[in-house]
Amino acid sequence: MTARPEIPSAHGSATLRPDTVVVSGGRPAPEHDAPVGPSIVLTSTYRGSGGSVPADRAYGRYSNPTWEDLEDVLARLEQAQLPALAYASGLAAIASVLALVPVGGRLVMPRHSYQGSLALVADLESRGMLTVGTVDVADTEEVVAALDSADMLWLESPTNPMLEVADLPALLAAARARGVLTCVDNTFATPLLQRPLEHGADVVVHSVTKYLAGHSDVVLGAAVTSDPALRDRLKGHRTLHGAIPGPFEAWLALRGMRTLALRVERSAATAGELARRLRQHPAVLEVRYPGLPGDPGHERAAAQMDGFGSVVAIVPAGDVAAVEAAVDGVRVWTPATSLGGVESLIERRRRHHEEPRSVPETLLRLSVGIENVEDLWEDLDRVLSGIDR
Repeated sequence: MTARPEIPSAHGSATLRPDTVVVSGGRPAPEHDAPVGPSIVLTSTYRGSGGSVPADRAYGRYSNPTWEDLEDVLARLEQAQLPALAYASGLAAIASVLALVPVGGRLVMPRHSYQGSLALVADLESRGMLTVGTVDVADTEEVVAALDSADMLWLESPTNPMLEVADLPALLAAARARGVLTCVDNTFATPLLQRPLEHGADVVVHSVTKYLAGHSDVVLGAAVTSDPALRDRLKGHRTLHGAIPGPFEAWLALRGMRTLALRVERSAATAGELARRLRQHPAVLEVRYPGLPGDPGHERAAAQMDGFGSVVAIVPAGDVAAVEAAVDGVRVWTPATSLGGVESLIERRRRHHEEPRSVPETLLRLSVGIENVEDLWEDLDRVLSGIDR
């Protein structure tokens, strides 16, 4: 696995590691009687003056100190040279980045991607805004061949929900050599496990809703870049389209990030143990998890990530009705969409009509939380063992 980076401290020249940054970042300056935690700034406008003042806040759609605390921490985690940009949702951040594709331009993206991304791209294509080519992101030669006519390469790694792993260094280098803009959705890995900007990505996006906020009570997104011109364009799109986060939501997300390192460590360890047990379960036909030796993405993930994440996909035996009954029968797991929260979620992905037809009908995506591993296993084992094989 790659070495964990040290990140410059916001206060002083010392460098801090990521699991310290999530705790210490985005706090007030260390002055006597200063609050330990950041404040929530609730305002729609700011006091100004009779004249024009460069870079003043002016209005609540342009900036907010509470967003900036969150944006500072995200930038430091992703090793960006510029503050991140927070958005009202992950899809709002995705829409902002996709707006960088010129009208009529070509986008290359994985055939298995977040369904919101796929639906948005389909809508843009139907209106003539862009054309799209989908690829098997694990097939490096196929992706590189598709770049010759591309304006943007969109990557997920691991992919949602099939957990394919892209060769990020190779693909990002190939795109850069051809002048193709690149964006990586880093939601599954989080910046604790993977930092695509280090591999040459132009932009990274996150659904902050998921692991970063971590408590299933916030809808937010973010985009991160070290390119000043790209950041200006993204910020302009956010401002003009009103895709801004609420200050309270930004504050909640930052509070959730304080435990990010602990949650990622615990949930990933549990996910690995469950994946190993599920591989031996008689009612499970297939397990997809990059942490398993023998998984198609294992060696690649081990080489370019600092861990394997907390999402496991399984294909149980039985038909759709039997698998749906198993989902309905869980007691510790929660049948729900989304992922990355403290609670473990289970979902049959093809219940969503936007999900690609290449995703198996009975595939279950497991978002592993921080509950006791034995309780999670006993619940899964019980419902899976009840499937008529």
